[in-house]
Amino acid sequence: MNKTNQEKALNNSDEISLKELILKMQRLWHFLLSKWIIILIAGIIGGAIGLTYALFKKPLYKAELSFALEDDKSSSGGGLSGALGLASQFGFDLGSSGGGAFSGDNLQQLMKSRSMVENTLLTTININGKKETLAQLYISFNKLHEQWLNKPELKDIQFLPGADRTKFTLQQDSILGVFYRNIIKNNLFVDKIDKKLSIIIVMVNSTNELFSKYFTEILTKTVSDFYIDTKTKKSVQNVNILQHQTDSVRRELNAAITGVALSGDVNPNANPSLQILRVPSQHRQVDVQANQAILTQLVANLELSKVSLRKETPLIQVIDRPILPLEKERFGKAKGLILGGVMFGLLTVLFLVFSKALKSVLD
Repeated sequence: MNKTNQEKALNNSDEISLKELILKMQRLWHFLLSKWIIILIAGIIGGAIGLTYALFKKPLYKAELSFALEDDKSSSGGGLSGALGLASQFGFDLGSSGGGAFSGDNLQQLMKSRSMVENTLLTTININGKKETLAQLYISFNKLHEQWLNKPELKDIQFLPGADRTKFTLQQDSILGVFYRNIIKNNLFVDKIDKKLSIIIVMVNSTNELFSKYFTEILTKTVSDFYIDTKTKKSVQNVNILQHQTDSVRRELNAAITGVALSGDVNPNANPSLQILRVPSQHRQVDVQANQAILTQLVANLELSKVSLRKETPLIQVIDRPILPLEKERFGKAKGLILGGVMFGLLTVLFLVFSKALKSVLD
């Protein structure tokens, strides 16, 4: 019996709790209905604020560039590999595996590096016949000089075309660092269309159409040039060394050929019994033959090295580039009106509920 009575009491308490919850919800609903004018006014005010924000919010201009990266890493196959191996046996390093510092996947991170972004910002562009850097344009359309008027150490900062980067002041370096962080966080987006493909998209959005376009194109070119130079640096050095050696031996060969002719002109009718007269000409002929053999080997190695350089040079082919006028993203008036009204309405409801709950607790 006691157990049965306890179960009935527990069921009654559950029913009372549920009933109380429903009654409280009804009272809260009636309370909010009684405050509908306040909620409506708050919604109207919020909608007006949202509409005003939409009217004065500057549109974002989106520049998008896509490119394909072809990086041939199969330098160990085919007849070229055998030829390079044969050349290496004679002491010639033709750069068969240069440029290992970067891979294609790292190109995305390279585009977000501080050095690449700062080099892009310091690039000179021509706008309406006036030369200025992208950094100066960034300062201009963001109206940063107006914000720096009360800061003596910043108000005169400029990034002029052709300025020596090594002579920048501490404030200039600091400002460039701020620009870099803001651009990486708010303006620059780099990603692959598909993880299995080598097509990369670079997208820049800002409130200035020309900045978005030029920054996208110049950043891509800056990174592309740096990437190619790094990948082929060793092979380029080898080509330059072989070219220098080839030119030197060719000059020596030409000098030896000229020496043979001069020796013949000095003694045009030499006495056959005087063999000593033929020695200078014979020395020059030996030089000619030796230089011919060396030059033949050097030319062959030079051509192989050039083929290797072309093979290792990655191809970065732009597919689509930003074209004016750029795509414009606006904060719509209807969106601002609705979002502003809903947000202010909900905040007012929460405030009223919290006030009522607090009052009931205090009472």
